[in-house]
Amino acid sequence: MIDPRLLRTFLAVCLEGSISGAARRLNISQPSVSVAIAQLERSLNGQLFARGRQGITLTASGEALKRRAEMMEVLLAEAEQAVALAGAGVRGPLRIGGTPGALVSLVPAAISRMERSDHMALTVIERADAQLTDLLRRGEIEVAVVTTGIETPPMDIDEHSTARDPFSLIVGRAHDGLGPRVSLPEVASLGWVLPQAAGAFHRQIEALFLAAETAVPADVIRCDSLLTSKAIVQQGRRVTVLPRGVVEPEVQTGLLRAIPIDGVPITRSIGVRTLRGRQMSALGQDFFAAITAE
Repeated sequence: MIDPRLLRTFLAVCLEGSISGAARRLNISQPSVSVAIAQLERSLNGQLFARGRQGITLTASGEALKRRAEMMEVLLAEAEQAVALAGAGVRGPLRIGGTPGALVSLVPAAISRMERSDHMALTVIERADAQLTDLLRRGEIEVAVVTTGIETPPMDIDEHSTARDPFSLIVGRAHDGLGPRVSLPEVASLGWVLPQAAGAFHRQIEALFLAAETAVPADVIRCDSLLTSKAIVQQGRRVTVLPRGVVEPEVQTGLLRAIPIDGVPITRSIGVRTLRGRQMSALGQDFFAAITAE
């Protein structure tokens, strides 16, 4: 059994990049840090750091241990919070992450299905795909809500697709004359708003234009904020392409219009990713069941 105190000292060295930095962080002496790392290496029968002229770097064993040390730190913080919440009659905590469009499409309905007589503490954060995978591995989120089916997930990540949503051309009142259907070549010369960050959604947008044998527009504002993108389209003459479900509230109120696109066989698939082998909390299991419900 690894001594948690040694593991926290090891993590401090990882975070600070040096023995001296870890000593300052923990407010203990440098020899105490060195002794703790040596003791941890002996107990694991392996070298965690490579020492050289440039300082210390993690070995492969050290990298493997670092992820678990990070998860332990998150688990300890969550345990303290969970006890406090339970005393107040609140379930949790649960942290989930996701990309903007996937969150909008799936999370509100899932939370609605979860509503019960008790209370819950749930945190939702927006991040890019790669960041979400890192957060899952460190245990900082239990579930990532993302675009799925684009690429094979890493070996340690499970992916579950739960819904499909066709892409539409999204326009404001300035384009009342467009429709009832369009093709991408017809509207490629308009001003556009498209995502900037590399990720599954960005790749799907590029695939749409590729499938339509049309170049990605040159007159484009790159914006990763879903809220800002919709506002730009609503208040001006620029257009965008989004899954219909992402703009359903604005379509229902007449602020935006979703026009079907001809000649585009690509449909967005959305769902969740979880860390393989990690036991989810009771609230996490409830959320997973709600978001994957038919």
